[in-house]
Amino acid sequence: MSAPWGNRPGTVHRSGVIVARMPETVPVAWSGAASAAPVEEAGAAAELKPQVTPEDPPVVALPYPGWGLQRSAKLLLAHRKEPVDPAGFYSLIAADSVRQLERYTSIAGKLVLDVGGGPGYFRSAFRAAGASYYWVEPDVSEMGAAGIEVPGRVRGSALEMPFRTGSIDLTYTSNVLEHVPDPWKMCGELVRITKPGGLIFLSYTSWLSPWGGHETAPWHYLGGHRAAARFERLRGHPPKNVYGSSLFPVYVTDALAWAKTRMDVEIVDAMPRYLPDWGRAILRIPGLREIVTWNLAMILRKK
Repeated sequence: MSAPWGNRPGTVHRSGVIVARMPETVPVAWSGAASAAPVEEAGAAAELKPQVTPEDPPVVALPYPGWGLQRSAKLLLAHRKEPVDPAGFYSLIAADSVRQLERYTSIAGKLVLDVGGGPGYFRSAFRAAGASYYWVEPDVSEMGAAGIEVPGRVRGSALEMPFRTGSIDLTYTSNVLEHVPDPWKMCGELVRITKPGGLIFLSYTSWLSPWGGHETAPWHYLGGHRAAARFERLRGHPPKNVYGSSLFPVYVTDALAWAKTRMDVEIVDAMPRYLPDWGRAILRIPGLREIVTWNLAMILRKK
């Protein structure tokens, strides 16, 4: 997530993404020629309609079976290469996420909303599984970073999403929570827009994990501002993820506590995302879980 609005409300950016007026006007998910881009007047709720799309790029074949150490090694190796090969990493994570979600529900026929979907790396995997996939992202430049020009993009904030209450079958968000200033408001929005009985997949990097400071890690252990200053001093430019602006500390304990106190969701599963299945036991150990979990994934069902 990033950045406040950078365009006049109600205008069409050169990318073809509609910029909404919040909350009076909201976008229908769309991409392509500006002349063809409609805006639906729907109060504070966008209507997501069936997509007619060009052929999607091929889905990454998972290079591992099961949920053991081989999977963990492949995911962590891809994570290390993310700065130079983001498409490779996120395409792998997308395919892994679909397989993970299908442990709890069938994705075929579901309306999926990816909150903080960036340029749409996850689109092919969800559509290959039979879902209607849309993504919401606040930053137009981030939307176009991978050159993906297809329908389904909505510009909006995760803290005030322009979708009707109880309108989404499966709400998905990956590595976004640590980039918003009010993570629990975002979590509340995820619950609000999800249909009763629908699933929420929520994953983020714990602040006290080895990668908690993102590109400033591991110096974030000495403080976020100090780590950012060190990065800028050595590289000559500030980090992409600036502590206190686009990177915030979020802890495993707080997310688990938030989910347990919500009366409108149940925790279906929670696990360290990149670790083997037996890594769930780590979540029972306060302190250790903040470091070893690395990335917490929770699957919630709205009541």
